Amino acid sequence: MSAGPSSRARHPVTLIPGDGIGPEITRATVGVLEATGVAFAWDLQVAGEEAMRTEGTPLPARVLDSLRSTRVGLKGPVTTPSGTGFRSVNVSLRKELDLYACERPCRIYPGVPTRFERVDLVIVRENTEDLYAGIEFAEGSRGAQALRALVAAETGRAISEDSGISLKPVSRHGSRRIVRHAFEYARRHGRRKVTAVHKANIMKDTDGLFLACAREVAAAYPDVAFEERIVDALCMQLVRFPEAFDVLVLPNLYGDIVSDLAAGLVGGLGVAPGANLGESVALFEPTHGSAPAFAGSNRMNPTAQILSAVLMLRHLGEVAAADRLEGAVARVIAEGRCVTADLLPESQAGRAATTTEMADAIVAAL
Repeated sequence: MSAGPSSRARHPVTLIPGDGIGPEITRATVGVLEATGVAFAWDLQVAGEEAMRTEGTPLPARVLDSLRSTRVGLKGPVTTPSGTGFRSVNVSLRKELDLYACERPCRIYPGVPTRFERVDLVIVRENTEDLYAGIEFAEGSRGAQALRALVAAETGRAISEDSGISLKPVSRHGSRRIVRHAFEYARRHGRRKVTAVHKANIMKDTDGLFLACAREVAAAYPDVAFEERIVDALCMQLVRFPEAFDVLVLPNLYGDIVSDLAAGLVGGLGVAPGANLGESVALFEPTHGSAPAFAGSNRMNPTAQILSAVLMLRHLGEVAAADRLEGAVARVIAEGRCVTADLLPESQAGRAATTTEMADAIVAAL
């Protein structure tokens, strides 16, 4: 049974339903959250395609203002309008609010179809630097020409005239704070080891700096084991023996790729939650996309969004409610009687539950 209404003050939370399947999985998640007995003061904010149609931007200033005020957000997947000059709503949120740390727990819940049995990883991804900083110069642009000339003058190496060019900034400040975040996470959650992932054997002045910072920070955490892995070797090892890894800390691009790989190990993006954290704001969201082709179908898996809400509850200090909710999700998945199609063998897809039915089952299991 769920707990009764909380007598404590309501937690102010910015609620961004998102696009495509976002509104329906967000609606299901809000219902499940409120059934825990924790009280919320939701500040509903529209972003993405609808905001683009009505306000001319997918990320209005009011959304950022709300997040700065509440300091906590729950967000559905948002579609970045194509052909508009907007790079990414998600990237813009991370930059504007300095949400420098992305946490993506990936663990197997019994009952989820997967090839593995023992996976319990946490990906800690740097969110603001690296190739995803978005400093690019188009083929033939004045900036590209200037960079080609600079590279030729400084290194004697030529970049082809028909090249687009991206810059890969990796700072000491950014590297140290993300590695420190990973070690603090490990300590706080009783994790045994942090693995720094890099390509410093090739990119010695960027990934090399990241690795040097990781070694420096690791020395201050003698109670947590530390190791290093080259990113391509890590990917091979993850699909052979994922149980050997615990907390992985990575620069931005590698973190994006490896987090999806890790989600694949545990059954897919439908069970992969996410948190984007800064010094003053925390934003919780699933790692999958908005799947506009399935909007309104009421057939999509709400688990990743609900597990993101579990992370939010823990961030808010509602640990008991978070544990109860995660336990309820795990029981519903393990029982397999009221889950969406992606959580069933293909031969049983015909008996799949709707999004609403699965959310109702989770509420009943609280």
